[in-house]
Amino acid sequence: MTKFYVAGHRGMVGGAILRKLETRIAAGEPLELLTRTHAELDLTNQSAVRDFMQAEKPDVVILAAAKVGGIHANNTYPAEFIYENLMIECNVIHQAFAAGVQRLLQLGSSCIYPKAVPQPMAEDALLTGTLEPTNEPYAVAKIAGIKLCESYNRQYGVDYRSVMPTNLYGPGDNFHPENSHVLPALIRRFHEAAQAGTEEVVIWGSGTPMREFLHVDDMAEASLFVLDLDKAIYEANTQPMLSHINVGSGTDISIMDLAKLVARVTGYKGRITNDPTKPDGTMKKLMDVSRLAQMGWTARIGLEEGVAETYRWFCDTTKIRN
Repeated sequence: MTKFYVAGHRGMVGGAILRKLETRIAAGEPLELLTRTHAELDLTNQSAVRDFMQAEKPDVVILAAAKVGGIHANNTYPAEFIYENLMIECNVIHQAFAAGVQRLLQLGSSCIYPKAVPQPMAEDALLTGTLEPTNEPYAVAKIAGIKLCESYNRQYGVDYRSVMPTNLYGPGDNFHPENSHVLPALIRRFHEAAQAGTEEVVIWGSGTPMREFLHVDDMAEASLFVLDLDKAIYEANTQPMLSHINVGSGTDISIMDLAKLVARVTGYKGRITNDPTKPDGTMKKLMDVSRLAQMGWTARIGLEEGVAETYRWFCDTTKIRN
């Protein structure tokens, strides 16, 4: 019986990973799942994490817990973002090692890459330039997580791996009207416009920036794929001090085309216009996923299919809340 501890199981990605593991259990795999809510275990508390790891002795740790937020939150609370994420990573990774855990997977973010970086963004772009200022504290913490895993691997011979996802979406996403990311924000806006019969929806900027999106179920599948890779295959495709792996769809879409897609899915029939006085942000942000493809994994959920499923989930949960 292999005991998996999933940190952050109530988040969008952690929840998707948990569902994949539950499917494996239902299929007969000898797995035991271990979870704790934030109320039960504060991952920024070193002694609490130490006591938990020593008592439970998991075989495998998946670190999907993090303090996350949009640009406004990152700008407003930079100290909290760097402190809490560093503490979570340091406590979970070190105390897992102290408890004898040999296999660990930590999830990061595409924001680890410099602001001005060749597209698509390859793994070896890490630490080659200045980070995007708005989320630099969060990015620094996520880079530290990669280097923690690599350092424990080099010094102690454990097998700690890191995956860096592109923009994720899917069931469990945040659809808050003010602080959600672009795709869930569009889903909510077009849903409300369709319900109200609004004649026009205005999107920020020129509509030309390109963005990449990956369904959270694909991310969960990719995470377990990387975790399960034979160590020889993993090491043959990575380097000891450049060991993280990008995870993405490998394709991108303009914000205007994304808005049109969301309009189709939500049944919105009105006009879509843009406000060029609002900022565009980075014009292109696409992950180079060739390293993962060489190891045998590619995304399978198409964007329109994934958005339609996410919209159904949003409608169902909205009905439940109402």
